[in-house]
Amino acid sequence: MVVTVGALASGGIAWAVGARDVANGCWIGATAIALAPAAFWVILGLRRGRLGVDVIAVLSLVGTLLVGEYLAGALIAVMLAGGRALDASATRRATRDLTALLARAPRFARRRRGESVEQIPNDEVCIGDLLVVAGGDVVPVDGRVLGGVATLDESALTGESRTVERSGGDMVRSGVVNAGAVFELEATATARDSTYAGIVRLAQAAGAEDAPVVRLADRYAAVFLPVALTIAALAWAISGSAVRAVAVLVVATPCPLLLAAPVAIVSGLSRASRIGVVIRSGGALESLGKATTLVMDKTGTLTEGRPRVIGVLAEPGTDPDHVLRLGASVDQVSPHVLAEAIVGEGLARGLHLAVPDEAVEVAGRGVSATVSGRRITVGKLGNTATAGPWAQQVTNRARLDNAAVVWVCDSGRPVGAILLRDPLRRQAPRTMRRLREAGFRRLVMLTGDRVEPAREVATVLGLDEVLAQQSPQDKVAAVRLERAHAPTVMVGDGINDAPALASATVGVAMGARGATASSEAADIVLTTDRLDRLADAMDIARWSRRIAVQSAVVGMSLSMAAMIIAALGWLPPAAGALLQEGIDIAVIVNAMRALGADPASRMAVPADTSTLLQRFAAEHDGLRDAVEQLRVSADRLASHRDAAALQQVAAAHAALVSRVLPHEQAEERELYPALATTLHSSEATATMSRMHAEIQRLADRIGAQVRLAELAGGIQPDQTEDLLACLYGLHALLRLHFVQEEENYFTLVS
Repeated sequence: MVVTVGALASGGIAWAVGARDVANGCWIGATAIALAPAAFWVILGLRRGRLGVDVIAVLSLVGTLLVGEYLAGALIAVMLAGGRALDASATRRATRDLTALLARAPRFARRRRGESVEQIPNDEVCIGDLLVVAGGDVVPVDGRVLGGVATLDESALTGESRTVERSGGDMVRSGVVNAGAVFELEATATARDSTYAGIVRLAQAAGAEDAPVVRLADRYAAVFLPVALTIAALAWAISGSAVRAVAVLVVATPCPLLLAAPVAIVSGLSRASRIGVVIRSGGALESLGKATTLVMDKTGTLTEGRPRVIGVLAEPGTDPDHVLRLGASVDQVSPHVLAEAIVGEGLARGLHLAVPDEAVEVAGRGVSATVSGRRITVGKLGNTATAGPWAQQVTNRARLDNAAVVWVCDSGRPVGAILLRDPLRRQAPRTMRRLREAGFRRLVMLTGDRVEPAREVATVLGLDEVLAQQSPQDKVAAVRLERAHAPTVMVGDGINDAPALASATVGVAMGARGATASSEAADIVLTTDRLDRLADAMDIARWSRRIAVQSAVVGMSLSMAAMIIAALGWLPPAAGALLQEGIDIAVIVNAMRALGADPASRMAVPADTSTLLQRFAAEHDGLRDAVEQLRVSADRLASHRDAAALQQVAAAHAALVSRVLPHEQAEERELYPALATTLHSSEATATMSRMHAEIQRLADRIGAQVRLAELAGGIQPDQTEDLLACLYGLHALLRLHFVQEEENYFTLVS
């Protein structure tokens, strides 16, 4: 471009001072310089079996030389060089996020052995190694935080700029940056099998060459070439002027124009990578934008895929925290997914876990170990009848809550039980609504789980159909059936989802956790483990395709109009070259709009409001045990109206007064006014404020009943029904209130 622009400018100066022969020589030189690569592109296309519009460029350059329109030839040369340079610049900008993703891949790790720390290549990290992650380091492999709190910048994976904190026991994925103090990490995966390595492999395969809209541009070119040649021939035949034919060919040189579609698609791929969505190809991006049916797995897709402790029940007279401490201490030596959840809950509650000795694990039954001199067993219980009536209550509770039960036994005697459940993702209900707005008309859930929990999830999310107890073969058949009726997206997480992902029009894997089969089989990977990013990616897909088609169609239409004007003799070659240059630049710049915002962009939340939302979301997690105390005390009161029952009810009320109510009052005072400003309406939080008032009323009523019982020396018969109604009612109300806030407000920044 520098050479052709220099030659054009030199010719202009020579023309201005009257040296016309020198000017023509400069312009002829510029034309010849452009003719060589243009001819090479034509030959290259012919060898690949394609005859594109580069032929028009060659003919127009040769034509300007033959008819003596040297200035027009130089302008065409500048147009070709400038168009290629602009396209290269646009592609570099569009792919810079993918390039940055590859460039920041961790290469070294600091491994601690005893008191010494050594730097080793990332590939030498083994599972179980103790790693030291310094401030500013990229976390080299997936692992678990050991002690303290790690402050992390996860923007490379999630697209979110704010830092997050991970406590001791929390899992951390490779590729995130330590934005705080030094912390220690226990490696749970090798470098090859870690999250970031999988993302890098997917990013390296991403491209736009297979996008249907790009092939559509090639088809436009195949039609455009004979049309342009026909118009040029007719103009020459009717007018007898070869100059008119050359003018037609000059304005029919849309090489950069046809590159606008790939620029738009690559821009969409880049923008998706910025929010944590790695798309293998432009074809997958465009197919996502056209899909109307969404099929989803349940576990790990609609749910978090990681069990969470929802309750700790103890035999009468035993502290639930004591039961959890025993269970978590023993489970430190177990790799089971339920054990990981129990240990994490114990650490989150600040319990001091003992080091287990003489641990023995029996597959499918549980693990036993000596803790503080006592033999503790954690796992399944053969016969609950021997444990007393309270054990049957645990079993009934687990059945009603669709929860798994892990029993904790002391010297063979059950002392408590831990209930676990895979919770629904906070953003799932909002995401389902967004996906319907984005164009999905049918939402289907496939799961290998039982019918009852599957139906519960489907009811909450408003899905169109749910198929439970599905084998991998059943899932493949269901996806193929849906695909036969409409373009279908399948979202899954896990090895058993890989065949179904491959059978869908577009397969989407949740999480990209290393080199799992689901990630390898998918067309799109959500690196953030957040389902709502699929809705964002769909918005980007539709926006990119719209711009790509718009760029191709509008640019070709403008070129066609210019050809007709040139054929009529109203547009000389030099002016036509300038006009075509403007058209090409405008179209490519328009294609780069795919990098920017679109009509479906997410709501902007002010920094102060975002901080408040994060604070109260964290408080929710810390208050779940206080809320659960209401149900535990109600269960105790329902079976025994004794001093222990009154003590539990009083403890539950104390937790309300000291922990729950201050949280609700702070929300009303600080969070809700900020949300009203962000959402532009105080009505957006009005119903939630009314729930705050009801929570306060029920808490006061429980407190009044506790005081009356204490004065009377125990819970009286006429108090029982009212207390049970208040305790169970407030428990249900708080759970609903928490869920509504998490879905409606906290997901704005999650």
